[in-house]
Amino acid sequence: MDRTRTSPRTLVVVLLAAVALLGGALPAQATGDPYCGLRWGSLPESQPPSAPWGTVADVRTGQHPCFDRLVIDLQDADGSAGHFVRYVDQVGAQGSGTPVPVRGGAVLQVVVQAPAYDGTREPTYQPADPTEVVDVRGARTLRQVAWAGSFEGQTSLAVGTRARLPFRVFVLAGAPGQPDGARLVVDVAHHW
Repeated sequence: MDRTRTSPRTLVVVLLAAVALLGGALPAQATGDPYCGLRWGSLPESQPPSAPWGTVADVRTGQHPCFDRLVIDLQDADGSAGHFVRYVDQVGAQGSGTPVPVRGGAVLQVVVQAPAYDGTREPTYQPADPTEVVDVRGARTLRQVAWAGSFEGQTSLAVGTRARLPFRVFVLAGAPGQPDGARLVVDVAHHW
């Protein structure tokens, strides 16, 4: 019998002893615990629209300890804005389908069922720079937010992210200074 080989059972015992000596501190990935307690995924998320849809009033971002946040402010909305958010190979511009390039290892397409123009076709939101809708310098996950247009009652953004990371989408009633508005929120985690 060759006694120089270590059995799998011995390896498990040695590993458990090492963990005990380290105070039981295993990294989140080793224990199965999600990063920052987040239990999000990376599959498409959507909600069908319901009237009134409202119009896009602003786009902004924020950074949090565990995720970066994209917010689309809507005016004259009832808090039930329809949306579709998913990872894609490339976002096409509204109306033309022309590719909208963004920096990053993955591309998140964000579509909100609300136009960025009013009933007279006057813009309710128009980014100063369509290739850099918001400043994401300093963000850990977001690399770029580009305008993909507003056409036939919906508005699209191409969001470059560091990698294909978990995200969540939800709608909040009310927007800053607009009690009759809503906010479409897209949070993208820093890690899995």
